[in-house]
Amino acid sequence: MNSNDDFSRLVKDLQKKIDKLEENEYSATVINEYRNPFQFGFLQNPDTYAQVKGPCGDTMRFDLKIQDDIITDAWFWTDGCGASVACGSMLTKMITNKSIEEIAGISKDNLLIALHGLPAEHQHCAILAITTLHKSINKYQRNIGKI
Repeated sequence: MNSNDDFSRLVKDLQKKIDKLEENEYSATVINEYRNPFQFGFLQNPDTYAQVKGPCGDTMRFDLKIQDDIITDAWFWTDGCGASVACGSMLTKMITNKSIEEIAGISKDNLLIALHGLPAEHQHCAILAITTLHKSINKYQRNIGKI
């Protein structure tokens, strides 16, 4: 055995422990969303966007393309934890190809249900995602004179 083999084994063992801890704390859906986020990044030439810094210090941004009051494309970005990534990712899936009217009723609880829950100490991530989305929609509606 050489030190490279020892190090590789140490890394694999540590990753297994981390994976087990995550599986005990988060649903499989949350883990999948933050390991494989949907539409993570910035949209070129969005019709609207909003960025919000939550009380925990995480920042989230939603970029939206809207045509005939339908969200045709949605991207998110966050500098936050895995739960914030999972919330942004799931929310982009929930709103794409939906009307502004349909998504107006999406709440933190709808997002938590879609994620199969979050630990209590991370539920503020769902609030941050919903708040940022609604701020983006409100900005769009103000810009086109609907509110």
